Amino acid sequence: MSFNVSTPVLSGSPATLAPVSQPDLLRRPRRRQSGAAGSLAAQGEPLVWLTGGALVVAIAMIVALLAFILVEGLSTFWPLRVLEVKTADGKTWLGEVSSVETFKPSAETLAALAPGVRDSAKRELAANHGAASRTLLRTGNFELTNTDANWIEQYQVQEQSQPEWAVVFERLTWGRFYGTPIAFVLDGKQVATTPADSWAKLNEFLGPVHDRFQRRVALEQHDIGAISRRQKAADLAVVQAELSSGKDSAAHATAVAEDAQVQAAAAKDKAQIEHQIQKLNRENAQYVLQVKTAQGQTIDMPVEQIVRAYPANQLGFWGKVGVYLSRWREFLFDDPREANSEGGVFPAIWGTIAMTLILSALVVPFGVLAALYLREYAKRGFLVSAVRIAINNLAGVPSIVFGVFGLGFFCYKVGGWMDTGADVANRWSAGGWWSGVAGLAGLTALGLFCAYRTVQNANTAAARRAPSFVARIGVAAWLSALVLAVLLISYSPFFEGFFRAKSVAEKAPTFGTGGILWASLTLALLTLPVVIVATEEALAAVPKSMREGSYACGASKWQTIWRIVLPRALPGIMTGMILAMARGAGEVAPLMLVGVQKIAKDLPVDAVFPFIHPERSFMHLGFHIYDVGMQSRNSEAGKPMVFTTTLLLITIVAALNIAAVWLRGRLRRKFVANHF
Repeated sequence: MSFNVSTPVLSGSPATLAPVSQPDLLRRPRRRQSGAAGSLAAQGEPLVWLTGGALVVAIAMIVALLAFILVEGLSTFWPLRVLEVKTADGKTWLGEVSSVETFKPSAETLAALAPGVRDSAKRELAANHGAASRTLLRTGNFELTNTDANWIEQYQVQEQSQPEWAVVFERLTWGRFYGTPIAFVLDGKQVATTPADSWAKLNEFLGPVHDRFQRRVALEQHDIGAISRRQKAADLAVVQAELSSGKDSAAHATAVAEDAQVQAAAAKDKAQIEHQIQKLNRENAQYVLQVKTAQGQTIDMPVEQIVRAYPANQLGFWGKVGVYLSRWREFLFDDPREANSEGGVFPAIWGTIAMTLILSALVVPFGVLAALYLREYAKRGFLVSAVRIAINNLAGVPSIVFGVFGLGFFCYKVGGWMDTGADVANRWSAGGWWSGVAGLAGLTALGLFCAYRTVQNANTAAARRAPSFVARIGVAAWLSALVLAVLLISYSPFFEGFFRAKSVAEKAPTFGTGGILWASLTLALLTLPVVIVATEEALAAVPKSMREGSYACGASKWQTIWRIVLPRALPGIMTGMILAMARGAGEVAPLMLVGVQKIAKDLPVDAVFPFIHPERSFMHLGFHIYDVGMQSRNSEAGKPMVFTTTLLLITIVAALNIAAVWLRGRLRRKFVANHF
């Protein structure tokens, strides 16, 4: 078969082009590549392997970190066997093994050992290439030994066993206690004198004692707390009447008389409640467990102080599971105790979630509005470029700087104004203030007039060609009115604060110090650049054709933004919110200045009027981790709680992010699929 198709050669002049048959083209040899290395580089294989390897390393690091935290956090509450260790120096220790490590003892340490112990140490060092092992034993009994744990070298151990009746006691104060129950005392008389009988009596009476203890706590916190609030309100009413009308006024005399009545009734009610509390205390004081330590000391342990007790060496698998779940329930739903190293973290859980949700509710609307203006309304220019640069720079400012700003502006300035109003020296005179009100009214009227004229002339050719002079005057009028309104509010001579009486009587601020509201606002400012940048990118990703189609159908710019642009940008906006939540929930440095506390058992929301207390301080899981890990009396004892709290914080942040991702997915399926 022959080919009659001819293909021109593209080189040379058009006049000299000669036809070339197709078989000649097919038989023409290919140009050889420069080599295998050049071919590999040209195809991008090294870069593919480099980027893929970097991704694998990053994923491995993240998985390893999460796995380490997961293992350490989940194993914290698992009950361990209790060991009794007798050492060569004649001491006896009872406790749980916290960790085992190897070390190299110094020559001075070996020389100070007894001859028999020194020989044992040398044999161990020779067998382990110069290294010896030691065990960290959590021994508790802090009020007796002033230590929570002790290192025991293996070459010092002479005898090691697991006593049958070694019991672990978790108490309200002083932490854990390790010992053997030897007797149970009821109303001053021993009703059990063996470990088994004493343990049985403890199980019999521990539940009722706990019930009476909880009733006493409820009386102290709720009933006496309500009476104290009534007394405080009556006292503040007297102070307020004195500040408003003077000591010689009828209002002050009426307030004093009402205060006397309230105080008399409160004293009577308190006496009745205190009588009930004393009765409960007398009933619980009858129950005492006598416990013997490994060193031979005998102490009287009030049953009321025991939170949980179990014979560690008698527990089977399901018994350990019961203790494990009981500890998790306490950790998630109870208040902390023992400087946060024992008990639960419920206030910290509540504070972390509440602060994260509040900052999200605050930052998203402002971030979206700012991004909308920058992307949809603002014209390119120096000012807009400067604003964008400032936003990007704010994203790199250290978080502690935002904390200092929040303390100075929100707490001291805004909070102080809410407490007592402006300082007397800075307040405007009444005449000057009313003149400012008149000026505000004039600026508002001018702004409304300019807005009316701008809308009326919106479709004229001159308005389309250049910005209206009237519109510029209107913008200036509105900005001036805003500044003047802030000044009138800040330096008003007629506003003396919402809590002036409390500030005078108690010498303590209400809103003028850290609280969950100021902390949320500070972190909202911290995460605002993240939301603005993510929203701008989401708005830019909406196809221009959708805007043009909306305009072609007769929609205005705002209708196009509200019904077309924003719904399809919602997934990107949700991405910004997710990033803001993740960063805000993990920040600690700003919170240390604007509201977080080591212990804050009173939640910002309760059943006491006005039910929501945004001025209250709060606990946070991030700060709890720092406090337990760095501020506890024994870092080794607090280390397990650090891992557990870290695991809980990661879980909460992940749960909030998963909920936001699920919502973002629904929005994406609903709107993004409708692109054309």
